[in-house]
Amino acid sequence: MKEVFEGIKVADFSWVGVGPQIGRELAEHGATVVRIESHRYPDPLRTMYPFKDGKPGVNRSAFGAAYNTNKYGISLDLNLPKGQEVARRLIAWADIVAESMTPGTMAKWGLDYESCRRIKSDIIYFSTSQQGSYGPYANFSGYGMFGASMAGFSFITGWPDRPPCLLYNNYTDFIAPHFITVALVGALLHRHRTGKGVYLEQAQIEAGIYFLGPAVLDYFINNREMQRNGNRDPNMCPHGIFPCQGEDNWVAIAISTQEEWQSFCTAIEKPEWLEDARFSQFEARKQNEEELERLISQWTSKHTPDEIMKILQAAGVPAGTVQTSEGLFNDPQLRHRQHFRPLHHKVIGVHHYHAPAYRLSKTPCQLKKAGPTLGEDNEYVYKEILGLSDDEIAELVIEGVITTE
Repeated sequence: MKEVFEGIKVADFSWVGVGPQIGRELAEHGATVVRIESHRYPDPLRTMYPFKDGKPGVNRSAFGAAYNTNKYGISLDLNLPKGQEVARRLIAWADIVAESMTPGTMAKWGLDYESCRRIKSDIIYFSTSQQGSYGPYANFSGYGMFGASMAGFSFITGWPDRPPCLLYNNYTDFIAPHFITVALVGALLHRHRTGKGVYLEQAQIEAGIYFLGPAVLDYFINNREMQRNGNRDPNMCPHGIFPCQGEDNWVAIAISTQEEWQSFCTAIEKPEWLEDARFSQFEARKQNEEELERLISQWTSKHTPDEIMKILQAAGVPAGTVQTSEGLFNDPQLRHRQHFRPLHHKVIGVHHYHAPAYRLSKTPCQLKKAGPTLGEDNEYVYKEILGLSDDEIAELVIEGVITTE
């Protein structure tokens, strides 16, 4: 079965979080993606935990491997003129050039969009960075924790009487890739119709702000700033995480309508709450939220998270177990949908990877290859894709253009 991006070739100069995820989406749906790295300047994601057996190493990071499934990996020093020459040959081969460096880095190597367009006039080129490629903060560099903070998420995350919190998952890193991926589909269709390439430029912080729409609009319209409010929600009550039977077990409950509130009280056998003036209506529940949460916790603490989830879901009340990593890996729904798929990594060994959270009906995702070790596919790419001879490759290795350590 032909995959949706089969025949599309990608020169992937991106690194860390956002850019590699975009290339991964293409590779997992059929594109041939070649990732360019260097032993002298390895992707920082390769240095981030968790490591196999807890031992650090550029080829031992599960995090680094997870973002690069189905890709080929080569080692090439772009700071050397001959390295830049090899990169230009790869660009001439490619349909898409991917980069997520600090603005100006690719231009320093002569690999910016205008330079690449002179190599291949119909090239599709995307740049993604924290704050975009122009403006007073264009040279701002950093990770998703900074993007989430500058996009406004940290300020509204936490308890009212405590400082702002960092979001554990560096929010913008996991939002921004999907904007570019969809834009690339449009760019490929545009090129198919017109024969013309496209330059796509993204500010990751702006992608994150998109998901704060209601809070931003509230400021524009009412001059009101959203504040930290713990787990509470202005339009739901109860809304929070409640303790359950056992050690460090929790369940999430969120009630948005009067019908759900009635079903909730019936399901937990507390019909008297429907007549209690403190809780009978939404406004009263909000005024007495702390007491209501205390009483709900007394009930939830007598049951396991799964029991509560099943009881409330059966009654039409939104509720879900607060999963641990182990719980996620053994979750029956995720197992049924084959979300975690095993691949053999050359250093890590058998390692489970996330499949996309969406399924294309005619061209489903296929995970075939673990994220490459640094330079793993040098021979294949330099010989089979770029057509270099053994002597040419040997010379580039001797000169340090193709890095080995």
